[in-house]
Amino acid sequence: MADFIATFAPAGLEGQALWLPLIWAVLLAVAVVMYVVADGFDLGIGILFKAAANENWRDRMMLSVAPIWDGNETWLILGGGGLFAVFYLAYAILLPALYLPLFTMLIALIFRGVAFEFRFKADTSKRVWDNAFHYGSLVATFAQGVVLGAFVQGFETNGRQFTGGMFDWLTPFSIATGLGLVAGYALLGATWCVMKTTGELEIWARRMAVRALVATIVMMAIISAWVPFLGVEIEQRWFTWPNILLLAPVPLLTAFTSYRLWRALEDGHHVQPFILAIVLFLLGFLGLIVSLFPYAVPPRLTIWNVANAPATQLFALVGYAVVMPLTFIYTAYAYYVFRGKVALDVQESGYH
Repeated sequence: MADFIATFAPAGLEGQALWLPLIWAVLLAVAVVMYVVADGFDLGIGILFKAAANENWRDRMMLSVAPIWDGNETWLILGGGGLFAVFYLAYAILLPALYLPLFTMLIALIFRGVAFEFRFKADTSKRVWDNAFHYGSLVATFAQGVVLGAFVQGFETNGRQFTGGMFDWLTPFSIATGLGLVAGYALLGATWCVMKTTGELEIWARRMAVRALVATIVMMAIISAWVPFLGVEIEQRWFTWPNILLLAPVPLLTAFTSYRLWRALEDGHHVQPFILAIVLFLLGFLGLIVSLFPYAVPPRLTIWNVANAPATQLFALVGYAVVMPLTFIYTAYAYYVFRGKVALDVQESGYH
């Protein structure tokens, strides 16, 4: 590990200047993973929303995430705020490079959030809020996938400034990652429905989960085969000896997890499919870390190149040391309070 760090860290760095960016990279990675998992399944509910057979199904699907969806987005704020606080140069490059997809994502999330608040109160306008919830979730997910694809491809920079064009993010690869994330979030949403609902809705959710699993596996295979050839260094990380031996468990575990997820759906398990869907996402995230670490702005700027002064990082770390554990605690408590299945009749749930 020390040799790997020495390869990428600027010469002469030691002590806090060397290790603080690594600590922050781990913390921000945790925030991103928590957002993807926590907000991913309620975005997945929105993606599947229009395919539901009737209004009762849609009510129960939305009710299953209504008490917790806004808390899930706390992780997005932690990730974005942490990036600005400790890697401000990366923030200054990524924001103009990804302005359009990020702006689109935020607008879509606003539409989805408004739909949560208005739909249960609506009468004649319920169809409007159904569409806002569905298309807001779909567009936000696709935009997040495009941002991911653009990040993996890298950015044109001159020193510490973005020098690319406004639409550099729009490529076949970023479109593929956008579609892949839509499939993945649909899988999370469907397995969440399997865990939280009963009756015909649960049976339908199992069928949708199997379809989403197939789509997710296909897109993961395409993107995984594509990523190593985006840059020479990524290809070398995966296909040189002994890396190819050390990293072989990642695709093997992904294949095994996919099989176990399919079996769990077929065998009638309720909680296991959702847990395995999360594991599948974590393995995909691990593959990205292997391909890109320690770059904060691929393919040139590492976390050390864009890090704030050590004093600033320490100051922000004190705040994170308080906020992040509290966020974990209240997230876990909220999920505990609202555990169990959603009632067949939404009126029984007390959400009026």
